[in-house]
Amino acid sequence: MRVILFGATGMIGRGVLRECLLDERVTAVLAVGRASTGVSHGKLREVLHDDLLDLGPVEGELGGYDACFFCLGVSAAGMREPEYRRITYEFTLSVGETLARLSPGSRFVYVSGAGTNAQGRAMWARVKGQTENALLALPLEAYMFRVGFVQPMHGVRSRTRLYQAAYVITRPLFPVLRRLVGGGVTTTEQVGRAMIAVAERGAAKRILGPADINAL
Repeated sequence: MRVILFGATGMIGRGVLRECLLDERVTAVLAVGRASTGVSHGKLREVLHDDLLDLGPVEGELGGYDACFFCLGVSAAGMREPEYRRITYEFTLSVGETLARLSPGSRFVYVSGAGTNAQGRAMWARVKGQTENALLALPLEAYMFRVGFVQPMHGVRSRTRLYQAAYVITRPLFPVLRRLVGGGVTTTEQVGRAMIAVAERGAAKRILGPADINAL
């Protein structure tokens, strides 16, 4: 499989990239983003591009892929809705609409969040829900990964200092947390492997929670 990865420098994206490079089913990875991943591998090619609302300059690089893993995102903490919506909704739909035109029917996996709800009271949940609905309406085979607590593995780190500190503190407690919360927690490794499974054979439903991700 040939896959496109957006958000490869973020915590989840780095975990997904690692699994793609390790998995023999993935033959090529195109990482698109503003900054280099810093990773060198025979399967990996990078395209640096600043403006996801204008993909015209790199559109010729994006066709012919079997799946897209869209891991780009930001925390809504301290953000106003227009700014958060631009990154969460507009960036995502710009990519989705472009890939739907270039590779209709290809699989598109979007990292959403547990608690997402297009009619929700929380701003982030509402914007992510609207993003999910818009992706599901495109001529793509789109899947929503509503992740909950994701533990970074294999040296992957969060770029958000507060989150990284929380991961460091909770790492020794992760086995206990997993027993207490059960299907509400997962790891970057499991998210990456689940995305590859979806890219290869699809899934029984389009909206997948942490337990579904772990099962995949």
